[in-house]
Parts: sequence; C-alpha cells; structure tokens
Amino acid sequence: MTAFTESAIDPPLANSYLTLLPNDGGIAPPAPPSESSTVLGRVLPTIDLKGLTSRGAKERKACADAMARAASEWGFFQLTNHGVSRELMEKMRREQARLFRLPFETKEKAGLLNGSYRWGNPTATSLRQLSWSEAFHVPLASISGQHCDFGELTSLGGVMQEVMEAMSRVANTVVAALAEKLTGHDVGAAAFPPGCDEMTCFFRLNRYPTSPIAADTFGLVPHTDNDFLTVLCQDQVGGLHLMKDSCWVTVKPRPNTLIVNIGDLFLAWSNDTYKSVEHKVVANAKSDRLSIAYFLCPSYDAFIGTCGEPSPYRAFTFVEYRSKVQEDVRRTGKKIGLPNFLKRSLVQ
Repeated sequence: MTAFTESAIDPPLANSYLTLLPNDGGIAPPAPPSESSTVLGRVLPTIDLKGLTSRGAKERKACADAMARAASEWGFFQLTNHGVSRELMEKMRREQARLFRLPFETKEKAGLLNGSYRWGNPTATSLRQLSWSEAFHVPLASISGQHCDFGELTSLGGVMQEVMEAMSRVANTVVAALAEKLTGHDVGAAAFPPGCDEMTCFFRLNRYPTSPIAADTFGLVPHTDNDFLTVLCQDQVGGLHLMKDSCWVTVKPRPNTLIVNIGDLFLAWSNDTYKSVEHKVVANAKSDRLSIAYFLCPSYDAFIGTCGEPSPYRAFTFVEYRSKVQEDVRRTGKKIGLPNFLKRSLVQ
C-alpha cells in the first residue's frame, strides 16, 4: 500500500484514491487501450500571431491559413508574439501560487473567488475517473463585476483582470480569423461567437499537486472542452498530452507561448472541419504543475449555429449542451457530447 503524506494545503485526494480503490478490486486498474497508447514527441504547430496584424495581405493570409490547417489537422496549436507579456504571466503565476498555498479548508469553505473552488472529481466511481488536481473555475462576470471575494489576496483581482483581458483579446482574434476562413467574410471579433462576450466566459486557475501514485492517476482525466475555444498558459513542468492519429502526443512546454485548442462548440459550428480532440494531464511524482486557462463560451441561451448548411447537427443552445453532458456523466460515468445532437442521433 502506498504511504501518503498529508499536506494542509492539499485537497484530500489520497482519501479519494483509497475510497475508490475497492471499486477496482483493491488495485489500480490498467489503463484502457485509448489511454495507454504510445506517447509520441511530435512538434505541435507553432504560429506567429503577429502575422494577423501585418500590413501585408499575403502575411495575414498565410497566418490565417496556418491556424486553420492546425485547427483542422490537430485541434491544437501554439502561439508566439501573442501580445500577452511575460511579466504579466509571471505576476499571475506568483499570485496563483499564493492562492493555492492557502490551507485547504480556506480554499474550500471561505467562499474565495465566489466559491469557485473544486478538486478531484466528485462523480468518480473508479480510479480512471479521478483527477489529481484542484482549481478555481471563475465566471468572468464575477471578476469584471467587482463582486468577487479575494480574501486577504488583495492584489489577485487586479492581476486576474489584466490577464483575463489579455487572453480574451487573443481568443477573440483567433476565433474570428478561423471563422472567416470558413465563411469567406469578416465575422468581426466582437460579433463571433454569437452571444459571447467577456461576461459569458470563464477563467480557470489549475494546480496539479505532486502525486505519489502518478503512474496510477491522471492529473486531469481525458476529455474534450465544452466551449468554442480555449487559450492555455502552462508552466515548464509539462504533462499535457493530446490525441493525434490514435496516439497520445506530449505537448512540450515552450517559454512565452500560449496554447490554443478547439472546443466542441466550434467543431459543431464548423461542421466538423475543426477538431475538438481529447486531451489529458498526466500526474507528476516530483513536482507541482500550474496552468491558466481562458474558456471562450457563449451565453447559456445562445444557439450555436453553423458556418453553413447542410450541417450534421440540429440546432441547440449552450445550456442544452452542458445539461446533456452533465446528464450523461451522471448516467453513464462519461461524456458523450456532440453525437447526442446529430440530426440523426446515433445515441439511444
């Protein structure tokens, strides 16, 4: 039996592990084939975002073409020259580290960041569903509206606001360029996705604590994102993997880059042209890992729409999609996602 060392700042993930262990016959189950495939070291497409602001039409087109190609073939790409300063992200990471160093009881019960704290996976029924992580998943409306409780971390709110605005600009620039590639006309960053603005999106601070059972657990279980687009800043520890050609590909950290990945809603809107691919975080036995994510989401009642008919999907709203995902997880233990919304659904 693994000996666990408790920490006052860590969530009781070891307790979750020991609680779930009997459900798997007292031993950690082997990873399913889709989770244990060979891990490759392929290079993620890297795009210089400065090309979109170039005065030359040829440079702008080349940049947009490269993003569309990466979104279609990988569902992921890295950005350089994205306009988010290294100094700002370092400041954010210092504030993030201070936040997660607070006692677990404070993080869980003190109402910090409007009670947005979460850890592990409360719906897990086996060890393959347990995420060895903790996070604050914050609606941007609560930060922008000045109604967020930051406790004693008085400088956290201002830094979060700066980072949120900077990552929002990146997300809006990228999503508008990708949409234009499919429609043939400028959709306008302020008008796409429909029903989406800074009040409907989410900002997430993640911490993946060191795990003494890293070989048996995920930092974050394999999943796809429920949004239009995600912008991620990871530290230099590493651990992000994505699925490509039925194999896991490790995303090696690269200083001063941001990672962009396509979400389920953009896949649906693009009529499956852009890919929302499965990704995960592997647990680490030696070091904590921190990351920051910005989720571009529409309002709950917004219809997702399509870049053009015929679309394989029926019309649905964001709240319909979220509700169905939550229902499927409760009922089956896993997310089904967009197959539920095919015009001729294959899901019974």
